[in-house]
Formats: sequence, C-alpha cells, structure tokens
Amino acid sequence: MPDDTAYTPPRVWTWEGQEGGRFTSTNRPVAGPTHECALPRGKHPLQLYSLATPNGVKVTIMLEELLALGREDAEYDAFPIDISEGEQFGSGFVAVNPNSKIPALLDCSTRPATRVFESGAILVYLAEKFSAFLPTEAAARAECLSWLFWQVGSAPYLGGGFGHFYAYAPEKYEYPINRYTMEVKRQLDVLDRNLAKRRFLGGADYTIADMATYPWYGVLVTGDIYEAQEFLDVASYRNVRRWADDIADRPAVQRGRRVNRVWGPEDERVPERHAASDVDL
Repeated sequence: MPDDTAYTPPRVWTWEGQEGGRFTSTNRPVAGPTHECALPRGKHPLQLYSLATPNGVKVTIMLEELLALGREDAEYDAFPIDISEGEQFGSGFVAVNPNSKIPALLDCSTRPATRVFESGAILVYLAEKFSAFLPTEAAARAECLSWLFWQVGSAPYLGGGFGHFYAYAPEKYEYPINRYTMEVKRQLDVLDRNLAKRRFLGGADYTIADMATYPWYGVLVTGDIYEAQEFLDVASYRNVRRWADDIADRPAVQRGRRVNRVWGPEDERVPERHAASDVDL
C-alpha cells in the first residue's frame, strides 16, 4: 500500500537539528572540535581513549590478550570518552582522531608519539608492534586480514543499520528494519558457514579477526546487544554461537569487556584502567 507520508528528498539537503533517537544530541554534519579539552595522560606508553562499545572493546580485548601472553610492555592506561556528552569533539581527542570516533590510541613510546585511530587499524598496529595474533605466513595473514576487513565493512550494516532502526530510532519503519535484518542474517550465515569448518575465523588460531568480530557478532548471538535474539533467530547459527561462547570464556576477553564500561552492574564497571589489578576477575 502506498505511504502518503513518504519522504521526498529536497534538491539540496540542509541540517535542521535533532532528528530524535539515541545520541541525536551529538550528531552533526561537520567535523572538528566543538570545545577545548586536553586529554588526560597516564604513566604507561600506551594511552587508550575509548568506551566499552563493540568497537572500543576490540582494542581492550587485544591489550588484555597481549598482557596475558606476558607482554608487560603492552601495559596501558584507558580513559573513558563519554560519546553521549560529546567528549569525542574535545580538541584533545580530535587531535588523536580527526574522525571523532572511539577508540583512539596514542603510543608514547615513539618520538613523536604515534596516533592510531579506527579500531581495525589499532588492532593491526598492536599486532605488528608486539608480533602477536596476526599470522606471518602469507596465506594465513591474508586470510586473517580478509576477515578483519570483512568485519570493518560489515559492522555498519549491523550497528548503524539494523541496530539503529530496530533498537534506537524514535519510530520503527518496516522497510529499513526488513532491509537491514536481511543483511545481518546474510552476514551471520557467512560466519556460520565459515565456522562450520574452523575453530576460529581464520583457521585453527585465534587472531585479531576474532577480536574484531566477536564484540559485534558474537555478542549479538549471546543477546548482549539489541535484545534481538528471537527476532533474528540467532539459535539457528549454531557455529557462530559455539565460537562466541569459546571466546567469551577467555579471561582476557572478560577483562577487556569491562574496561571503560560506565553502565551495567557496578562490579562490571571499570571506567578507567591503569593497572592489571583494576580488572582482576
């Protein structure tokens, strides 16, 4: 049936302020800082500015996994960036990430300090810096990076697409929900078919591809985001659930998921992290 309220795009789009929905107060069509605000610094060479969203958790999992390997030089300070309050638009944060998105990493062990932004880039940077969780053999490395960038390219359909229209939009509309549900289920099928033959995404070994994908798709099937398990019939993706449960059982993953967490049960929150004792399980 035709929709009499169908939207007709104007010839030139102009921003008219808030459109409603979660995070709407910080959405805007321009970049750059909105206010002066220096970033705090801790005592370790690695300074992380983040929040325990799926993208932020990728990096804290990686850092905790490196520490679990005994890499003491991977010790880090983690400071929360409250994206609901617009802290990502402070001048200090924008200097580390001009895209104003968490997470952002500053490696002060180099001179000058090295900034790294975008979660996938941070994972590759840390994997190469510490020679861990990224295969060196050409074919295995290519497979790992292929799955890493599959996640980078796919997650916007899950988060900004499905997650927004199903869970956060001020009004629910059938077309966008159906469109993004179809794509998310296709992505889950891609993962499920691959994991039917492998323990981890790239093969037998746990890598940064798994660390990147788990906080989105693993947490989706375990029901920790969007409360859409029944709607998406996630129980049918048995291989994804097996893989997600295996990763969730890793102590480093459990610690990493708590870092920069400012919501949920009090005993699961670690707003700032400066020492291993901060996230002792």
